[in-house]
Amino acid sequence: MSIVTVQLGQCGNQIGQEVFNAICRDVHGTHGLCSKKENKSYHDACKERFFSEEESEVPVARAVLVDMEPKVISQTLSMATRSGSWKYGDRSHFCQKQGSGNNWANGYSVHGPRHKEVIMNLVQKEAEKCDRLGGFLTLMSLAGGTGSGLGAFVTQCLRDAFPTSFILNHVIWPYGSGEVIVQNYNSVLTLSHLYKSSDALLVHENDVVHKICAQLMNIKQISFRDVNQVIAHQLGSVFQPTHTAEGGSHYSRNPLGDLMETLVPHPEFKMLGLRNIPQMPENSLAYSTFSWPGLIKHLRQMLIANAKMEEGIDWQVRPPRLGSSIPSSHSTTKPLHFNTSLANLVILRGKDVHSADLGSFRDSSLYTSWLNPQDAFNAWKTPRAFNKYEKSASLVSNSQFLLKPLDNVVGKAWNMFASKAYIHQYTKFGIEEEDFLDSFTTLEQVISSYTML
Repeated sequence: MSIVTVQLGQCGNQIGQEVFNAICRDVHGTHGLCSKKENKSYHDACKERFFSEEESEVPVARAVLVDMEPKVISQTLSMATRSGSWKYGDRSHFCQKQGSGNNWANGYSVHGPRHKEVIMNLVQKEAEKCDRLGGFLTLMSLAGGTGSGLGAFVTQCLRDAFPTSFILNHVIWPYGSGEVIVQNYNSVLTLSHLYKSSDALLVHENDVVHKICAQLMNIKQISFRDVNQVIAHQLGSVFQPTHTAEGGSHYSRNPLGDLMETLVPHPEFKMLGLRNIPQMPENSLAYSTFSWPGLIKHLRQMLIANAKMEEGIDWQVRPPRLGSSIPSSHSTTKPLHFNTSLANLVILRGKDVHSADLGSFRDSSLYTSWLNPQDAFNAWKTPRAFNKYEKSASLVSNSQFLLKPLDNVVGKAWNMFASKAYIHQYTKFGIEEEDFLDSFTTLEQVISSYTML
């Protein structure tokens, strides 16, 4: 099944281009450990997901690009074409001459309704090119105006137009230090609207990815492109083909459906986090060896201690004592900082993958008491290495990982709202105080649900 990617705003378009780059690099890389047959079936599965082929024989990304300013889209289109290995469709983008000025209401209430027909026509045409449509992956920021406001509006339109298709919103969480003064308002409004129309939200935090660039990738002057390449690598590690059945020989045909079935057992819990190890500069790979027991041990501790990267993990955090069924917010046995999970998916790629033992992720003390660990944990595997890493492991987790950042954003937005700061900038575009209150209520409920896991 095919995935149509919808790139929204500056952030979404720049990440989207890096995602397709990472996928192409992976497909065209040399993988001597795999048979020609294995490589061909991997290549075919990837192509069906992400690319269509037109007369030029250069794969064309199954993507729609939307921004209210032309500069980023023209750069994105030309960089893709210059790569020589793939390109965007000639008529798959939409832009205007005027942005949303970091105002969520402008993107949601003005640009969205005004350009709905053109944008949805582009999406419809892209969907019709798919033999079988698996769903939509939207890429967007929480903090700006176009990506967040227009992104929330477009997601709603996708849900109305394709009620049976899966929608996964990939969202970029803003830097805690602040990018724009109203970013907390924008984040609260975006998240609450996406929660109503999306099947799941896959979150990357800018602060975390920045740290990975500095500490793991050893980049001295970190650019947005560096950050986007780390994000793209992690997304590729999840969405490239895998065998979803134990010992399976066929690549999964329905990536978004499989992801939702595995990780979103209840509509109240839609927040997904992603960790990927190892992650290092390309020139260090030749001198590094990894074992499955070592990678799996690190990944499990990253999960339970809520560490976002493999450096600086708190190894003191341990699962709570068995037999405690008291909700975690009142529990006396739950260790400080322990990250309770609802569902986890581990994806292993590379040499000797079927020898890897993932039993430690089936430990019932890692999960909420109302789900059977056999249902809460899944593993996908492929012997094909990913992007020059002989062995690599990714973890997609529906857990309490975002509780603290979410609580912070809602708290800061509420403090501003209580003093009526900047509200007039939203009301002039038709977003009323009631809309803010509805958004706060929605997210307070999300916080409460995850706290009680």
